[in-house]
Amino acid sequence: MNIDRRLLTIACLVAVGAGVIFFHLQSGDAPSPEETYRETMYYSERSDGRLGCGICFRNCILDEGEVGFCRNRKNIGGVLYNLVYGKPSAVQVDPVEKEPQHHFLPGSRILCIGTAGCNFRCRFCHNWTLSQRDIESVGRVLDKPPEEIVDRALREDIPTISFTYNEPTSFYEYMYDTAKLAQEAGLRVIFHSNGSMNPEPLRALLPHIDAVTIDLKGFDEAFYRDITEGELDPVLQTLEIIRESGTWLEIVNLVVPTLNDYPEDIRAMCRWIASHLGTDIPLHFNRFSPAYRLPTLHPTPVETLEMAYEIAREEGLEFVVIGNVPGHHNNSTFCPDCGSVLIQRHHFTVLDNRIEEGSCPDCGHSVPGIWR
Repeated sequence: MNIDRRLLTIACLVAVGAGVIFFHLQSGDAPSPEETYRETMYYSERSDGRLGCGICFRNCILDEGEVGFCRNRKNIGGVLYNLVYGKPSAVQVDPVEKEPQHHFLPGSRILCIGTAGCNFRCRFCHNWTLSQRDIESVGRVLDKPPEEIVDRALREDIPTISFTYNEPTSFYEYMYDTAKLAQEAGLRVIFHSNGSMNPEPLRALLPHIDAVTIDLKGFDEAFYRDITEGELDPVLQTLEIIRESGTWLEIVNLVVPTLNDYPEDIRAMCRWIASHLGTDIPLHFNRFSPAYRLPTLHPTPVETLEMAYEIAREEGLEFVVIGNVPGHHNNSTFCPDCGSVLIQRHHFTVLDNRIEEGSCPDCGHSVPGIWR
């Protein structure tokens, strides 16, 4: 493609001694939206000429030039474009336990991808410098199309690509295209989500996904409305769809003091998980640390996390862990039948993995997950 068509003005800064020289290359044409962005999936044109985005529960209706709630989807000339396609703001290699995924290739590495934008406004978000900004204000933007992400994972022998940090729903097309390429190349793909994707795009994506971590942020509609500006029911629907699909699922509940740490709500949540998803879904109770718009709250007391753990076990959940408390005994995985330590962890580090062929080596109890 001719560079003169791609750029209206290129400002080049060349340091010479103590001075800076500016060069301006002029062109007759600005880049068109189709040259710069990727047209989104799951949108429609309304009778009034506006566009309806169908990617998440918000179903934003967008006038010409308007950007959706997630900040990543914009109506340009009657076409809905994804503004962050191939433009991550975070690319990093992490242990899979940091996702967290505890029953998915323990001790392995994941290539993590995140962009700007999110369709929630969680007051406790620890990745707010990405999720609560648009691409113009996030500061760091890389040029990494799907092919480059897959090539890096293959080149560095990283078995899994993970879409995380901000909400992947807001960069759905980037995730979808990369996941398909990764799958064709023999790589695994996971994503970490708030669970608010609409059913149709979710069902289309899941055949290209190996595992999902869903944040079940609480079990009270008022908490979702006031603290996350989201809704609970779409998340519950998402959890059921993922479970029905057979894609591996783990759930995280960040326990925030005074906001979602009520024993009756935790018990109702655990009871719902057991009855709607099954007792073998791993559930992570993670410790809150002061962040973003809740800087004055104290970290979650360890006793509160232990209370939540006991409630979950009382309700029959078999694989419950406490997270973000390095060294805690219940960050490890235990056999629900004989009680043997199956996977011993220290925070994000696997110290010992005793699972053999998906079973407890001591009593033979089957342990669901993806182990190889």
